[in-house]
Amino acid sequence: MSGSLKSRLRGGIATVGGWAALGSPQAAEVLARAGYDWVAIDLEHTGISLDQASACIAAIRHHCPALVRLPSADPVLAKRVLDCGAEGLIVPDVRDLATLTRMHAAMHYPPSGTRGVGLWRAQGWGADFDAYRTGWPERAVLVAQIESGDAMRNLRELLSFDGLDAAMVGPYDLSASLGTPGELDAPRVVQAVAEVRAVGRELNRAVGVHVVEPDPAALRRALDSGDQFVAYGVDFRFLDASARAGLAEARRDG
Repeated sequence: MSGSLKSRLRGGIATVGGWAALGSPQAAEVLARAGYDWVAIDLEHTGISLDQASACIAAIRHHCPALVRLPSADPVLAKRVLDCGAEGLIVPDVRDLATLTRMHAAMHYPPSGTRGVGLWRAQGWGADFDAYRTGWPERAVLVAQIESGDAMRNLRELLSFDGLDAAMVGPYDLSASLGTPGELDAPRVVQAVAEVRAVGRELNRAVGVHVVEPDPAALRRALDSGDQFVAYGVDFRFLDASARAGLAEARRDG
């Protein structure tokens, strides 16, 4: 698909991304080659090290943009994964505009931001710094995860932030924050997700969810709902679900 991921999100085009949690560059490359619009490397709920994340970014970035979900709103770690070649950040548990403003600044070089200047993979090991620097503002993707009651109370302000490219609901944390942990079908959780979608449509901001289980029908429902930033599956869930389904089918008549 033509155009940068940022331009597609800003232009209202739906994107579907993969989710790399095993820390395996090979598994991450398989996802990237499958046709996803982007692949995110999860540093929040995994044991993936920075070295593993760097190797995964290298495996992904020549097929589609590599995003990184940070473990927290950490400008220092943000700088390191961006220098590794990540094209954007997914920031967990964003609750206020100050957090978004700080992370947007951490992504961009002065005078528009506070990112330190260094040379590594993203800058072509120094040979491509000028091209990277001038083109970066048109590629850099910032995604906020909406997963708390505080975020819901500040939703309109968060989604109105000009530097934000997309917002993604974190349903499990959101359900816990709303007093119904793990109950994704609880009325208040369903209502909150619907509100995120409605405000996103009103403000022309790409929003979406993570369809964790490899269920094409669930992915279709998310896209039919108007979601434009959808994560589909997780590398280990594809492996587990496929292995179990194959064994169950083979043993059914055994």
